[in-house]
Amino acid sequence: MKPSTAEGTRDFTPDQVLKRNYIFDTIRSVFVKFGYLPIETPAMENLSTLSGKYGEEGDRLLFKILNNGEYLKGISPDDISSKAYKTVTPALAKRGLRYDLTVPFARFVVMHQNELTFPFKRYQIQPVWRADRPQKGRYREFYQCDVDVVGSTSLVYEAELVQIYDEVFSKLNLPVVIKFNNRKILEGIAEVAGIPERMVEMTVAIDKLDKIGLDGIKKEMGERGIDDAAIATITQILSIQSLDELQSALESSERGKLGIQEVQALLQYLGTGQTQQDIRFDITLARGLNYYTGCIFEVQAKGVAMGSIGGGGRYDNLTGVFGLKDVSGVGVSFGAERIYDVLEELKLFPADTSNSLKVLFMAFDEAAHLYAFAALGKLRAAGVNSEIYPDPGKIKKQMKYANDRQVPFVVLVGEEEMSSGLLSFKNMQSGEQEKLTIEEIIVKTQAQ
Repeated sequence: MKPSTAEGTRDFTPDQVLKRNYIFDTIRSVFVKFGYLPIETPAMENLSTLSGKYGEEGDRLLFKILNNGEYLKGISPDDISSKAYKTVTPALAKRGLRYDLTVPFARFVVMHQNELTFPFKRYQIQPVWRADRPQKGRYREFYQCDVDVVGSTSLVYEAELVQIYDEVFSKLNLPVVIKFNNRKILEGIAEVAGIPERMVEMTVAIDKLDKIGLDGIKKEMGERGIDDAAIATITQILSIQSLDELQSALESSERGKLGIQEVQALLQYLGTGQTQQDIRFDITLARGLNYYTGCIFEVQAKGVAMGSIGGGGRYDNLTGVFGLKDVSGVGVSFGAERIYDVLEELKLFPADTSNSLKVLFMAFDEAAHLYAFAALGKLRAAGVNSEIYPDPGKIKKQMKYANDRQVPFVVLVGEEEMSSGLLSFKNMQSGEQEKLTIEEIIVKTQAQ
């Protein structure tokens, strides 16, 4: 049988892992700078924790884990033959792989509430799983890099999260547009259109605007039971560009007006500092997840055909599902896999991300090999990433290895070097070679 990875998953070569670590390290450094603390949660959660939190489509994409032992015991053959999934699934699977990091975080907050200081600011960098159809930029296993704060309704945190997006993507030299909207504004649109009870159906359709266009979302809203008059009102409001016009259009909706006030407050906070990226209000931004209740965010890369590379928002009621009411939270996520693909396509990775090894020692014979191994220990003790070729002798073979590994410097050791204490130090890029003591080599390589 030919070996293969599971559909929608990937192996990563050393070069790819180093590039991914560059992304993770950049994101983590900004999280820490803004005062966020790390946590981790299990890959596997109870399905009761995950189900019902992501909307109709999200629930379908949950990976379920088959129960241990006699998992078919107690299941009626009639239920299986009739495909009664709602009956069969809970009996077959009580656990699932996490769909995102936000719902497990809400569960974490409830379970550890007596140990936390509120507002609690956390970041989390871990993989998630979705039973989606694999395609460009969409995988079944992928990493998310989340940053959230719970225990405060202050819009200063929304502004802080926009600043985090701005700083991370600026550090990655990746031009993006950071879009934001407010779910209360979308509620207001549904109220003005006379369909408050169909707000979820409306937002699920609007969320697909970039994929299927205006005619597509009109058709989808109709298929979801929204009448033509409401669709006309919704599409008219979605065409509005200014907040002043929007305020007039939502005058009859208190929720809608509150959403506009929150957007205005966010803009005031952002106006107090400088940002480098394109930040804009987008009334058509919906975010399909049902748990968002206030400001919502989405990030798209410029100059490349790719879906969103980040998103998030305010969620007032998520911990209430787990028994802890009146704890508001807000957070955003970075889609590490898509960010990787975008940086690769736009050739934005720094050249040195693929080179973790700085010095390679080579020896002409067994005695020199032992001498070089001792010198190698001194470089490593000084924090210089170093390695020794395992077999002394054929320098041509050792040089090929150095070139294949793209090592910037090699140190050659033979009888002359051992007797003088001056090692042959070669710059592999320029070809320049000089005689240096081990201490001089340490200084030279540390400075690079």
